[in-house]
Amino acid sequence: MKRVLSKIKPPDKWKLPVIIILGIFVGLTVYIFYISKAHSYLSDRPEACVNCHIMAPQYATWSHSAHREITNCNSCHVPHDHFFNHYYFKAKDGMRHATLFTLRKEPQVIEIKEAGAEVVRQNCIRCHEQLIKDPGLLTQRTHHTIEQRTRRKCWECHREVPHGRENSLSLTPFARVPVPQSPVPEWLKRIMEEQE
Repeated sequence: MKRVLSKIKPPDKWKLPVIIILGIFVGLTVYIFYISKAHSYLSDRPEACVNCHIMAPQYATWSHSAHREITNCNSCHVPHDHFFNHYYFKAKDGMRHATLFTLRKEPQVIEIKEAGAEVVRQNCIRCHEQLIKDPGLLTQRTHHTIEQRTRRKCWECHREVPHGRENSLSLTPFARVPVPQSPVPEWLKRIMEEQE
């Protein structure tokens, strides 16, 4: 162990510059973590999903659906089969979203990716398992077998659950969507106001 540490330890004349550079790097990392509200994504609060303005239609349509009383975004959009899979999927999806938004490559119309669609389908089955297996519902329609109900995507029939047919604010024109708080610190706001 000492041999490994001696190889990565900088010479004495480089110690101060290395400490300064590491301090700057750690400081910038913490600042980026704070300003991007990355800590909010560890929670299950739906407001975290509207940190990016582009998710406002999804939040608005969800908040006007019956699902809002029972679920949040993560209930449907993140796997629940295993703790590590849950956070791995959340991190992977979050990194993709953060990259797209940072590079300004987000699409005008958000469409779920195939991996996400499969997660949503599995979560629909997980929550609505009793309805899927209800013998009263199975006998009413001959094409509604348990296999057919679980093989297809739920939204092939239930098109407006929970976000509506189109993810547009025009579907919920008077919806209240939480506005992300400004990441600018109060002391900097005061300085800018004084200069005006």
